[in-house]
Amino acid sequence: MKKLILLLSFVLPSFIVEAQQAYYYDEFGVGLDLSYERGFTNITTQTSHVSANLNFVYNYGPFASSVAEFQYGTLSGGGLSPNSDPYGRQYINHYSAFILRTDFQLGGFIGYSRSDFVNFVKNFYGGTGIGFVSNNNTVQRYSIYEQGYRFPGANKSINVDIPLTFGYEFKFYNNYQEPYMAIDLSYVHSLVFGEGLDGYDDPPSKFRNLHTDQYRQIVLGVKFNFGNPAQVIK
Repeated sequence: MKKLILLLSFVLPSFIVEAQQAYYYDEFGVGLDLSYERGFTNITTQTSHVSANLNFVYNYGPFASSVAEFQYGTLSGGGLSPNSDPYGRQYINHYSAFILRTDFQLGGFIGYSRSDFVNFVKNFYGGTGIGFVSNNNTVQRYSIYEQGYRFPGANKSINVDIPLTFGYEFKFYNNYQEPYMAIDLSYVHSLVFGEGLDGYDDPPSKFRNLHTDQYRQIVLGVKFNFGNPAQVIK
């Protein structure tokens, strides 16, 4: 009996150590994104543009983070022909936005050490948050088809912005197995509450005004992690 207890005292800790895995990460990060974006407003046609985002990241763990993001971009659409917009509306919005969001990666919810496929998919993530977009529009304010009619709305405004994010993070590790750098590929769809994104606040009784203003971004970004390394045991 004593020999059995002695044997277990050596064997069991080895199983426990094997079952437990240590994950290392840095607490902070900073990132720069380039995005290909377009608006979804009540203007018939929309033009795509390239914009830039700057991110400051706090990592709760290896698979969860909060992001403070500054966006600088351009949205535009419409034109002075019926094909571009049936009412002759046209806008260019050089906007800026500040967003706070939280992202969660699949690795925080699934075990992946025994499967190469699951180890790959662990870096998919999703997230949402809230922020504000500051609109700075140049607008065709007077109708070219209805003499003297002025389209209602404001050239400058601030609206609430709700982003919905889905993406994948390619991580690069140093010799201590810490993810010191990452490249992100993501899709972000933002709901903007208000009529400031295109500068038109058209009455639905007179013009087609069916949905909440939105814009989407296809994002390629790079992130560098820094700060004191932290450790999580699973």
